[in-house]
Amino acid sequence: MAERRTALYDLHVAGKARMVPFAGWSMPLNYGSQLAEHRDVRGAAGMFDVSHMTITDLAGADARELLDRLFANDVGKAVPGRAVYGVLLNASGGIIDDVIVYGRDPGYRVVSNAATRDKVLDWLRVHAADLDVDLREREDLALIAVQGPNAMSAFCGATSMDVSDLRPFSVRERNGWMVARTGYTGEDGVEVALPDDQAGTLWQRLSDAGVACAGLGARDTLRLEAGLLLYGEDMDEATSPLESNLGWTVAWDPPERDFVGREALARQRSRGPERVLRGVVLAGRGVIRHGQRVETNAGAGIVTSGIFSPTLGYSIGFARVPRGATGNCLIEIRGSDIPGRIVRPPFVRQGKQVFK
Repeated sequence: MAERRTALYDLHVAGKARMVPFAGWSMPLNYGSQLAEHRDVRGAAGMFDVSHMTITDLAGADARELLDRLFANDVGKAVPGRAVYGVLLNASGGIIDDVIVYGRDPGYRVVSNAATRDKVLDWLRVHAADLDVDLREREDLALIAVQGPNAMSAFCGATSMDVSDLRPFSVRERNGWMVARTGYTGEDGVEVALPDDQAGTLWQRLSDAGVACAGLGARDTLRLEAGLLLYGEDMDEATSPLESNLGWTVAWDPPERDFVGREALARQRSRGPERVLRGVVLAGRGVIRHGQRVETNAGAGIVTSGIFSPTLGYSIGFARVPRGATGNCLIEIRGSDIPGRIVRPPFVRQGKQVFK
């Protein structure tokens, strides 16, 4: 099957982006220098084409009931103009996907990951079958993320929308655009859903305003520095929120709300998860990567994702380790045990180290 292309594909090619396959899409990995793009976002502003994400609108009398069943967080917080982050669980408490639910008037918008498109849409449809819910995948919309300390001023200057008063996880809609003060970099900024045929104009205006193009490579280093998880590496259907540092996204009240996965998750909560997700930093030379073995004071664990941090100048990552693991560890890199340390993420905020 041919790879799908976003509405911005031609602009990426014209900008000499290195295009790579990603979750069925042809996406820009970088525009020449992943390191420069990372630093642009940390120091000024960068923009990402994230139109490969799946946007699904939910309407109908039972839309709230559907999300009460499937969304482990409190969808009641997703009132019109507000967004809530959380997870969809299977019956075993494993994570089907992590999503953002946006409250609308009326209904909701769910943005999920590109790699989980089919299973999330199927999950929603199966559980909506006995409800009055209209599900509509919005393949007509593009999604652009503008991130960095100068992102808000650049966006407001490049458009006729003044969203400087938006609070984090607040949303504003106008003329078919949805602008949310959300992002995946640890920096300030917005994510903008807008019609495909208007995406190119916004991209060009942002570029003219000095916003740098950034690709998937910088997106990964930025999100990991910010302590944000990647579905398929740091969490999946075999791991629960309690094992993935996402227990805070589970709304246990009211106790009568019987969301999918609650029973299994409650059992794990009562006894405590045997393994948990922690940050790791490397004391020696090398790069932390997915799948590497981690030896801790409580037993062996495994790296879920890792990078060389451009901001810190050494390697950082996530590892799923036994619950009691603390302090120093050894990370197996190319057959050698390299000293490291278990820490609490995030690693970087506003360009500075924040873990101890």
